[in-house]
Amino acid sequence: MGQAAQLKKIADRLQLKNFTPEIDLAKCSVSLSDVNRPALQLNGFYEHFEADRIQLIGMVEWAYLSTKTAEERVETFKKLLSYDIPCIIFCRDFVPEDAVLAIAKERGIPFLGTPKATSSFMAELINVLSYELAPTTSIHGVLVDVYGEGLLITGESGIGKSEAALELVRRGHRLVADDVVEIRRINDSTLMGSSPAVTRHLIELRGIGIIDVKSLYGVECVKDNQKIDFVIKLEDWHRETEYDRLGLEDEYMDILGINVVCHSLPIRPGRNLAVICETAAVNHRQKKMGYNAAAELYRRVESNIAKAQESQDS
Repeated sequence: MGQAAQLKKIADRLQLKNFTPEIDLAKCSVSLSDVNRPALQLNGFYEHFEADRIQLIGMVEWAYLSTKTAEERVETFKKLLSYDIPCIIFCRDFVPEDAVLAIAKERGIPFLGTPKATSSFMAELINVLSYELAPTTSIHGVLVDVYGEGLLITGESGIGKSEAALELVRRGHRLVADDVVEIRRINDSTLMGSSPAVTRHLIELRGIGIIDVKSLYGVECVKDNQKIDFVIKLEDWHRETEYDRLGLEDEYMDILGINVVCHSLPIRPGRNLAVICETAAVNHRQKKMGYNAAAELYRRVESNIAKAQESQDS
């Protein structure tokens, strides 16, 4: 079975009303990010019914139920609730009848409510479910928002990741996570990083201890989550190692099946890591906008060689 999200967390994030408080939402879960509006099921058609999805009762479903007698509505919900569905959410402040609520309590299926319109709420619900149910991994590193670009700094313990992050914060950028970065694959091209709740807004500095970035530098210097755009891997400098000096070809790091641009940065005394990280962020953004300085240099060199060849031929 795949990952499941706690229904209480979903209800709290969306500020849903609980019509069945007797049912502990912390013990209920949902495993699919898709949502179903059971209009056909209310009419008795249950072929291809996705019972694992959250069910939404909107204007159309409510209008149809209103055409039935109270006894017919009870029988309709008895059939619907005979399936093991995660929950039913009533939109537009619709309130289920007591007789229907009794069936829900008996079956242990939560009934929730929201004042929002069905279509807009469905989009919001799917977005929340996609985030909560996304494949997840944890990486030892630091995540910082630099000029709007999500920079993940990795490397061995003690190499200077936290110190680089602190200097970036002092230069006006925002800390997302230090030491452990929780990463979610939201879709086929998007990775979102965040910090575990226990270490949120905190940085560990060897020799000093734990510092609270939010308290020291203000709320504008921290961020709860950030899309990961590129990676800088810090490593000890070795004289015999060949390092890329032009950047014509990007290297990549695989995270949850997505290739993320990765730069290996050798550490030597005197190198200003914060300035290098800022420059890498701006350069990465420039590449996304269609300009590659290394490719431009290559084009100029080729142009000069071609001109020199023409001069020799003439």
